[in-house]
Amino acid sequence: MQRGIEKEGLRMQPDGYSAKTFHPAKLGSKLTHPYITTDYSENLLELITKPMPSIKQALDMLRDLHVLVHRSLENDELIWPLSMPCMTSDTDSDIPLADYGSSNLGKLKTLYRSGLGVRYGRKMQTIAGLHYNLSIGDDLFGAWQHAEGAKDLTTFKNDKYLALIRNFKRLTPLVLYLLGASPAVCGTFVSGRQHNLIPLGTTCSYHQPNGTSLRMGKLGYTNSVQEDLDIRYNHLDEYIKGLRAAIGTPYADFEAIGVDDAHGVPIQINNHILQIENEYYSPIRPKQTATASETPTQALQARGIAYVEFRAIDLDPYSDIGITSVTACFLEILALYCLFTDSPYLMPEEEKRLNQNIDIVVNHGRQAGIAIDTDFGKENLHDWIIHHLTQMQTIADAFDAHHGSNQYRTALTMMQGKAINPDFTLSAQIIADSHRVGGTWALGKLLAQKHQTELLSHALSRVDEAEFDELARTSLIEQAQLEAADTIGFDEYLKAYR
Repeated sequence: MQRGIEKEGLRMQPDGYSAKTFHPAKLGSKLTHPYITTDYSENLLELITKPMPSIKQALDMLRDLHVLVHRSLENDELIWPLSMPCMTSDTDSDIPLADYGSSNLGKLKTLYRSGLGVRYGRKMQTIAGLHYNLSIGDDLFGAWQHAEGAKDLTTFKNDKYLALIRNFKRLTPLVLYLLGASPAVCGTFVSGRQHNLIPLGTTCSYHQPNGTSLRMGKLGYTNSVQEDLDIRYNHLDEYIKGLRAAIGTPYADFEAIGVDDAHGVPIQINNHILQIENEYYSPIRPKQTATASETPTQALQARGIAYVEFRAIDLDPYSDIGITSVTACFLEILALYCLFTDSPYLMPEEEKRLNQNIDIVVNHGRQAGIAIDTDFGKENLHDWIIHHLTQMQTIADAFDAHHGSNQYRTALTMMQGKAINPDFTLSAQIIADSHRVGGTWALGKLLAQKHQTELLSHALSRVDEAEFDELARTSLIEQAQLEAADTIGFDEYLKAYR
């Protein structure tokens, strides 16, 4: 089993507003650096680990990347530790798009982000999250394939990974309850927007008193445009066909925006439901490593599913790297539980019900007696979570037996404690601490300062320092080479791409 982590984090000024400075030059090129880049905006860092054979190695590399970033920050900047952003301007132009340089590829990446901004607003794109990527070994799949008498390993793996994905979607409410850490927002985030949040005491923060993960709700990544897309996870070809149809289908509201502004400057790649495949948001994705010339679905079609990307994970603000080993262990238990549990095909009617369950848990997940809609009718959320956690015990035992440890059982026990007592959840802790210190912004700044102090005291080995210095240097060279290699202008490049 291999795992990798992608962690986003917003650079913030000392006054609490998101930073308006450029990506630190010491870190190299955000276009070509393999581990340190940006997500939507120039100030939204994205740190990416290698695939690692152990959780410890993945977390250690993620910590090293954080150390490197903190050493490179200037102007007393900090890294905001929460998923929902720190204070932001009401003016979209104050949220700078990530600039990837003058190559056609770099300009296309920036244009894609411009399109997200004109479609959904730039403020929403400053939300940060964590992706946990997991690849299950071919030794397990090979033995399983042999036991079931399946002929083709790639097809067998595709079917099993899709079964895992379907079950993860069914269990997303469990993930949001246990790991959700965005029950509150700074007031600037909802300025000028309709919402049902209430003030958090006398602070400038707003919250859902029993909320879990506003990031995963209507204030976050979800949008009405994509709600009606018929993208299914029953067969890989079906999934690919659905995504490609969305990319090829114009959407009236985006047509009204136009692909160019009044001066003829491109503002979105196209006026279709999706500009590119990655615009589609799902709490989990099937993935295959793509070459420079491939789209994600081309890579999937050519070589099948190589790993799954868990995307419904909020940053843990109490961790200096946004995730703990407890969370990582639990996600791996959950992955195998989803893999080995019966997984019927997921049809639109059930998808609609699952989305309603997510909305309930996002806004009211810690409320006593709250119920969700399951195959067995209405079920008490906490009882439903406890049932599934109990079923995961044999998987936790097997993990620990294999590793000669107790870390997976410990992680599961901690999750069971959260299911029994909502006050133990991250979302409850954030609300309580925000009340105690004077709001979400005050809590975020305290934690950001604490994490920075901890990370700056962390030493990198000479070998690691030399490697990171070389990566920064070579990434800048590679970006320059890309820029020099272009033989056509961006207008012609974009015309061909469209």
